[in-house]
Amino acid sequence: MAGTTVTRILTFAALTGSALMGGVFFAYGNSVLGSLERMPAGQGAAAMNMVNVEIYNPLFMLIFMGTCLVCLVLAVLGLVRGGPGRWWSLTGSALYLAGVIITIAVNVPWSDRLAAVGPATPEGAAEWSRFLSHWNPANDLRAVACTLAVIAFGLALTRADGPRGGSPATRPAFMGNRW
Repeated sequence: MAGTTVTRILTFAALTGSALMGGVFFAYGNSVLGSLERMPAGQGAAAMNMVNVEIYNPLFMLIFMGTCLVCLVLAVLGLVRGGPGRWWSLTGSALYLAGVIITIAVNVPWSDRLAAVGPATPEGAAEWSRFLSHWNPANDLRAVACTLAVIAFGLALTRADGPRGGSPATRPAFMGNRW
């Protein structure tokens, strides 16, 4: 029973962290980047560089990396222990971790490249254009991955073990008996 409680608490923490990060990525793509893109290249690049420095604050890192750690623990628990909702939990963990990998493999290197050139130079303007064409699609993927992770963690909390899993008493109401 205690293991189930810990798993549910961790799943709720992963759901919350995924929701917060998905919101950050969505807001970036939906508002911030569109605004910066409309600015003159040097100004947009300079503003993005400032945002990229500011994002490395303790609260952001706690949520971003803390959720990563929780997802790793949930993945191990799901593989070792099993239990109700484990496939949804594993799916949510994989989706959130995919967003972390995208961040590390794509977004951070492109941010570092942008910061390495003077934003008001012709090279800076060219780098800004390349940055937007690579960083934005990767950011959108992170937002989608986090959003799907939220859904998967929500389903894990309802104790449904996969699309056909669980007894009628443990399946979410919307799944009914047709599954």
